[in-house]
Amino acid sequence: MSERLLFVTGKLAAPALRDTLGRAELPFGYDVAVMKITVAALMTTDWIARRLDVPEAVTRIMIPGMCEGEVGVLSERFGIPAEKGPADLKALPRWFGQADARASYGERDIRVFAEINHVPRLDLDGIFEVAEYYRDEGADVIDLGLSLGRNWLRDGPSVIAELRAAGFALSIDTLDPDEILMADQAGVQYVLSLNGSNRHLAERLSATPVLIPDTPEDLDSLDATIAHLEKLGKPYLVDPIIEPIGAGFAASLGRYLEVRRRHPDAEMFMGIGNLTELTEADTTGVTAMLIGFCQEVGIRNVLTTEVIDWARGAVREAVIASELMHFAHAHGTSPKHIDGRLLTVKDEEFRPYAEDELREQHAQVTDPNYRIFVDADWIYVFNADRFVKGTDFNEIFDQLGVDEATHAFYLGKELMKATIARALRKNYRQESPLDWGYMTFVEPRRERVRLTAQGTRRTAGEET
Repeated sequence: MSERLLFVTGKLAAPALRDTLGRAELPFGYDVAVMKITVAALMTTDWIARRLDVPEAVTRIMIPGMCEGEVGVLSERFGIPAEKGPADLKALPRWFGQADARASYGERDIRVFAEINHVPRLDLDGIFEVAEYYRDEGADVIDLGLSLGRNWLRDGPSVIAELRAAGFALSIDTLDPDEILMADQAGVQYVLSLNGSNRHLAERLSATPVLIPDTPEDLDSLDATIAHLEKLGKPYLVDPIIEPIGAGFAASLGRYLEVRRRHPDAEMFMGIGNLTELTEADTTGVTAMLIGFCQEVGIRNVLTTEVIDWARGAVREAVIASELMHFAHAHGTSPKHIDGRLLTVKDEEFRPYAEDELREQHAQVTDPNYRIFVDADWIYVFNADRFVKGTDFNEIFDQLGVDEATHAFYLGKELMKATIARALRKNYRQESPLDWGYMTFVEPRRERVRLTAQGTRRTAGEET
């Protein structure tokens, strides 16, 4: 049986939905169900389930992404799959174009180490708090960063034991021989790091060591340490050491390529936190570029941290970037139009309504509730009686004639969001959060006062 989708919408959006579907090259048949409600976003899955008629040939139900409720209600009611589409109907063509990508997306082969800095200065509760946060963000290994001048030999074994009992994979970050041996005996799985000064410890270690050069530019010393581990027949990771911008960054990238040339089968490691912590730029892009480099070179282990404020979220960003770059590399494609979670300030695609489209919608409106739209130049607000176009939300509000407090509060909130969207060229959809990528948050909501043509109040769940 060929696939046939039923798109569920409201009266106001129905013409735009039909136009969008008609212009798209879709690999299936479809029907459009126009519900007896003006604004589609006000529908809930329970409300739809009570009112929807599904033609016999339909194999899947698609509802707007902003509808509240679980789609399982519809699947159970009608006996066919149901899903939420994108919040913006203009995104439907790309949504379906990316269906195969979504189905096979999410794998990664880069292990993410997340460092807790200055562990000896923290109590057990503080260490667990950060470790659990990093694990929730997707980190594979929790790196315990030790401090110069502060010994951890007494407290370390018990802390490591409790972390291991809680299911954490661990590494220790120190060059001190006594601390390395303590942590290894306590049960860490990785040791950062060994070089010419302490590689004699390798034969006593159960943990896998990360090998580094004696100085960043001295790859011959790294070769000697690698040869030592090879002679012992022990596993290891190799880290040529990435240096910050202004301190040899470009040359250090070259060293990773040279080490890969010298040791084509070696497992490699990169401390990307040297860039995210020391570059005053959003970490999303910095992380994505470095992970892309790692994916191409075959560097399967990265270390990051979240010490400086602008690096908050760097661990999750490394996980997301690892999924993105793995998919792109595996499919031989650019990391583009696959996963927009690393686009935080700028949207993947700007999809405003043209003014003539809005004028057409305005002609259909028969109630006093205001609709708000934004393009790169203007904010548009209209109801049955007014069509206001401007750029200053104060001047726009003054033209709306609203004096009911709750409705004024609601319009003020939405106009502020619209102003932000216009300034940043972000897609604005009324009553929907702005898209901040993986940082998008659910906005607190309150029951909205809606007005009837007679000026009486109506709650959000009623038909309009």
